[in-house]
Amino acid sequence: MLVRMVTFAGINHVALTVTDLDVSEDFYTEVLDFVVVIDVAYARVCMHPSTGFTLALVQYPGAHGGRFSELRTGMDHLGLAAQSREELVEWELRFDEHGVTYTPIRDMEMGYHLNFRDPDGIALELLAPNELLLTAQRLMATGQLTRADIAAFISEHVGPEAAPRLGVHD
Repeated sequence: MLVRMVTFAGINHVALTVTDLDVSEDFYTEVLDFVVVIDVAYARVCMHPSTGFTLALVQYPGAHGGRFSELRTGMDHLGLAAQSREELVEWELRFDEHGVTYTPIRDMEMGYHLNFRDPDGIALELLAPNELLLTAQRLMATGQLTRADIAAFISEHVGPEAAPRLGVHD
């Protein structure tokens, strides 16, 4: 019996439910440089000029509203890619200019993290890879690693206690 492996090519887009389309559009266009490409009254589809990443902002009629909380079932946060830790420092300056709430850059095992929130409190993150993360991504992209290989890599580079914490088991 032939077993077919099905996969996907990556993230196509993300849609966020917001309480005020105009306020959210201003945030995503002014702070993060997205451009509105489609406006259909209750939703605005935005694209980022240099990456092509597509983000939809949706305000549903009759929605309950309220601020986002990662403590409810659903999305925890949206992670965006950055090139370097130095770029994250520049983002902190930009956030200060725009009055964006953020936490200082955190140097973590597999990269540098800058967490911030949009006007609805939706948790966002800019992640700049460190060399360990870049190495792990290159190895994963080969498609040749077993779960044991992954666990050994994490144990060697991050620590033996990290593999179960990061969800990698034999």
